Amino acid sequence: MESVPRSVCSDSCSPGYRKVPRQGQPYCCFDCIPCTEGEISTQRDAINCDKCPEDHWSNAERNECIKKILEFLSFDEPLGAGLAAIAIMLSLLTAAVLTIFIKHRETPIVRANNRSLSYMLLCSLMLCFLCSLIFIGRPVKMSCLFRQMFFGVIFSFCVGCILAKTLLVVIAFKATMPDSKFRGWFGFQVPTFIVLVSSVLQVIICVTWLCLYPPFVEMNMKSSIGKIILECNENSQAAFYSMLGFLGLLACLSFLVAFQARKLPDTFNETKLITFSMMVFLSVWTSFIPAYLSTKGKFMVSVEIFAILASSSGLLFCIFFPKCYIIILKPEMNTRKHLQGKT
Repeated sequence: MESVPRSVCSDSCSPGYRKVPRQGQPYCCFDCIPCTEGEISTQRDAINCDKCPEDHWSNAERNECIKKILEFLSFDEPLGAGLAAIAIMLSLLTAAVLTIFIKHRETPIVRANNRSLSYMLLCSLMLCFLCSLIFIGRPVKMSCLFRQMFFGVIFSFCVGCILAKTLLVVIAFKATMPDSKFRGWFGFQVPTFIVLVSSVLQVIICVTWLCLYPPFVEMNMKSSIGKIILECNENSQAAFYSMLGFLGLLACLSFLVAFQARKLPDTFNETKLITFSMMVFLSVWTSFIPAYLSTKGKFMVSVEIFAILASSSGLLFCIFFPKCYIIILKPEMNTRKHLQGKT
């Protein structure tokens, strides 16, 4: 039986495709071309594809517009939940170290290098770990406004405490020399002044940033295909890096002073521990900048949280764990004679 002859040379185009006439052939001859990403066609033999609204994207068949996925670092996903759990555990660990120091506050190793500064440093480290939680969750106006400010001010207070502890070692050594002018400096006023100046200058930088170029919530629809990245726009890269730059300046000063003072004959020269901790701190934040610039969306936020947790952990472990080791496991070393090297 003979087949029925066809009157057209091309099959009809299904939804999701558009007709493109073949050059030099009759009008009934055409090709079916899939609609491009972000466009759809809902009728057969459509000549043009329709563009989806800005907050929608085309499905795989290109015949329906579906709402774009809203992306941000959430507490519900493994990455956000994991970072939050690490931050909470590290803050509890810092609280445990603080408890140990308060319980053994009269021992020589705690009293060495100003125990009040040690308490303030541990409290600020606890806040450093907890401030990373502000970066997790759906961005809102208040969190975008204050999260970088909290991070900058708390870290400046923390590094200011370290700088004050380092300078106290130098002042204590200089004050032992005959007719030294540093004897009048050895007191509570010098470390308090250093910590206050470090914190107030960073507050001025952050408040100026908030007043002139306040951060805001942004729905980024262009960085990722098929997704809306909900993020905090810092509004001024110059202000953001000024805040980081001042923090880096404090860290560099602490490292240089500690490095110069690491060989001073002190009862318990903490500057050796501070030198190593500042090396870790500066290494983390130096590698943070290229990593931060090369990522986007929730992974950009994750990089900053990781830098906060890693740098704070470096300070906690390098400065305080050697002391905790002696306090808990080697109490026979926690004596004035041993710290003075007389045993």
